[in-house]
Amino acid sequence: MSRVMLVDDEESILKSLRRLLRVAPCSFGNKTYTLEVEAFSSAKAALARAREAEFDLFVSDYRMPEMDGIEFLKAAKEIQPDAARLILSGYADLNALIRAVNEVGIERFLGKPWNDYELLAAIAQALAHHELLLENRQLANLVRLEMGDTTPEALEAERLEQLEPGITQVNWGPDGSVLLDPDLQKD
Repeated sequence: MSRVMLVDDEESILKSLRRLLRVAPCSFGNKTYTLEVEAFSSAKAALARAREAEFDLFVSDYRMPEMDGIEFLKAAKEIQPDAARLILSGYADLNALIRAVNEVGIERFLGKPWNDYELLAAIAQALAHHELLLENRQLANLVRLEMGDTTPEALEAERLEQLEPGITQVNWGPDGSVLLDPDLQKD
């Protein structure tokens, strides 16, 4: 299950987004994401919740009274740097878009009114990218462990290996694919 936080000062927008995400499939490639959605009309309340729970994706309006979407996503990034980020806005401000990309590293900037299909596709793509980044980090940690790294991640991987021998081993195929059963490897 993927956790998504929606932030918009307009309750009607939040209701519409929640309804869409509840009834429509959110898919990318052959993977369909099941979403757990939390919605906030206050950016400050949303940040407080982000300090309590992990989210895979933050979707924020750009223009809000307490802080703009870029400020919100920047603060959310400090709390949860690995979460994906999208901005949804009725204002096509090129400077805001550039600022969002440069300061926050947003995945997409989507306009209001949105196209349901495009919004669902953008959310699914952001979640797929998020998963890929986390998987790459895990693989990089395994490589560091094999090279004798003593970082906390390496020590945790070593602890897991002691509990479940072979859990941190990756068997690579000649084409670069990951082999789940090394006996099936073709030479």
